Amino acid sequence: MTFRNRLQYLLVVRLQISNKNALELIILGEVLVNGISVKSNVELTQIDEVIYEKKVLQAGKKLIYIAYYKPRGIETTLNTEIPDNLKNILPFDEELFPVGRLDKASEGLLLLTNDGTLYDKMLRNENKTEKEYIVTVDRKIDEHFIKTMSSGITIMGKTTLPCKVRQVDSFTFNIVLVQGLNRQIRRMCYKLNYEVLSLIRVRIDQIKLENLTAGTYRVLENFKLSN
Repeated sequence: MTFRNRLQYLLVVRLQISNKNALELIILGEVLVNGISVKSNVELTQIDEVIYEKKVLQAGKKLIYIAYYKPRGIETTLNTEIPDNLKNILPFDEELFPVGRLDKASEGLLLLTNDGTLYDKMLRNENKTEKEYIVTVDRKIDEHFIKTMSSGITIMGKTTLPCKVRQVDSFTFNIVLVQGLNRQIRRMCYKLNYEVLSLIRVRIDQIKLENLTAGTYRVLENFKLSN
């Protein structure tokens, strides 16, 4: 079952009845959604509880959102067959998954959740959701580097979208992306003959890394994407 379905579909699947009979149960008000009798074929989400004749057809689910500092050297995967996977180091009993990726050599902010719709929201907001990084490279940064990184560089046959780049010191810069191309920042730097020594994601949308350190986390209350 997907995360968004009409009540009628849930009844058909859970009770093994026809569409007609499911709709009749709804119209008669015999189905409770979050404790309330509904008489229309409402849309359900994963947080909704559905009960028919005191039988729970769908348990309401508490959604969890966590800001987590992924350490360097950890793959952003829950596949335990892959060495240095994220699953083995997460300190949670709940089944949470990461939204978005950070490559193994990078570190910083990951969003962890049990909300299956969040990934879809992030995809719908593609080229809108900002992601901010602090990057240190192996050579001194100059004005040409900042200007070229900001205006766009062709990598993997695509020209990156214009982005915000600000110099922090001789070897470090701040960059804000709305794209998520594979190893985008590293590839952009490589095209300009720079090697990335350190890459830390410090913000996703309005969520900031703040004072988290590698392997630590904080629970996000009232989480909502700004777009």
